[in-house]
Amino acid sequence: MEKTNLTEGNILKTLLVFAIPFLIANILQSLYGAVDLFVIGKYCSAASVAAVSTGTQVTQIVTSLVTGLTLGSTVIIGRYMGLQKYDLVKKTIGTTLTVFAVTALFLTALMLAFERPLLTLLNTPPESFALTMQYVAICAAGNIFVCGYNAISAVLRGYGDSTRPMIFVAIACAVNIVLDFLFVKYFHMGVSGTALATILSQALSMAAAVVYLKKSNFIFDFRPTSFCPDPVLSKELARVGIPISFQELMIRISFLYLMTVMNNCGVYAAAVVGISGKYDVFAMLSGTSVANALAAITAHNIGAGKPERARRSLWYGMSFALVIALLFWLWAQLDPRSMIGVFTKDENVIAAGIPFFGSCSYDYFLVTIVFCLNGYLNGRQKTVWTMVSSSAGALLLRIPMVYLFAKYFSQDLGMLGRIAPTVSGIMACYTLAYVLWEHRKNPAGV
Repeated sequence: MEKTNLTEGNILKTLLVFAIPFLIANILQSLYGAVDLFVIGKYCSAASVAAVSTGTQVTQIVTSLVTGLTLGSTVIIGRYMGLQKYDLVKKTIGTTLTVFAVTALFLTALMLAFERPLLTLLNTPPESFALTMQYVAICAAGNIFVCGYNAISAVLRGYGDSTRPMIFVAIACAVNIVLDFLFVKYFHMGVSGTALATILSQALSMAAAVVYLKKSNFIFDFRPTSFCPDPVLSKELARVGIPISFQELMIRISFLYLMTVMNNCGVYAAAVVGISGKYDVFAMLSGTSVANALAAITAHNIGAGKPERARRSLWYGMSFALVIALLFWLWAQLDPRSMIGVFTKDENVIAAGIPFFGSCSYDYFLVTIVFCLNGYLNGRQKTVWTMVSSSAGALLLRIPMVYLFAKYFSQDLGMLGRIAPTVSGIMACYTLAYVLWEHRKNPAGV
């Protein structure tokens, strides 16, 4: 089992070797939703596009919760790897996988029970309501695969291996693309086909990961007796992971509120926000990828007693992420029509989206700064701070601004697009101030 030594060698080289597979894996994983929307936009109606857009917002709640919790596992395993306490690494892995199997079942039951009330609360357009129900119900059935893949990936990244998760998700992405076209274009399954393609590809990814790790020289043996959650480690996972998960949930709730407002503005506005959301994911991938890499790198180096190496990794990582985010901003500023046209040829959607893309794209590099700072703080186990910070941004800034938009500027999508960069700019300022203050107060980072 190959892994990167995150505590030795050239800092920039180590960061790139570890972070680039993160970036590639996240790009591939993001293609799930993007390909769904592309295929639906190509072969189905605007109502179907709105259904996938709204349904994706709902399913991303689960993904956000899971990735937040699993990041806690990455940080803890990374710290124990830095301390060279390999017995605790093995116990943490067993605890992680067991806890997430139970979590998957709970989330599936919760989604199926509250699917209709949630979609009603979101003011899902009547013409796309039934289609959205189909999409969410099928995706809910695949939660066990979402949790399984993310848990295994988090374990590997905490162990120091970011390459294997990239390979597993590449397999799933290729299968998803083939099945999307097969189910929608040839079997005419519409929205249901895209959802089914997604969960089948995720199932294959998880199965491939388990089979490979069982046959390799991995620290965890996958024997039934090893799947026994340790009470102390379960509490530690909860202490680190739940604040991260909660901050992701608050951010997702604020975006759901945005979707609710846009659904009131009609199917074209809802489609614009859905398409913009896909580009948000891609444009911010450099930030999210580097942030997750920084969490692991920081945890390893804090555990190894090298806080200065962790700090320098932050500044290198942020610079790298901003360069990539800037490219998407330039595309949105110079040719927003071509960006929107990738997902739809409907002129009404394109016309509504151009002013929105022009203003919201400033968020691409502002939120990247926030992500990188939060990733570094998560690696230092300052997860309560990042939870409070992100929750404040979502509940005290984003939601009130969206409310004011709905009340006074409901026909001005360009004004709506200014909300995200405004919120991210404020968050970047106070998060950077906290990081600098924390460095002076606690230079060792422990």
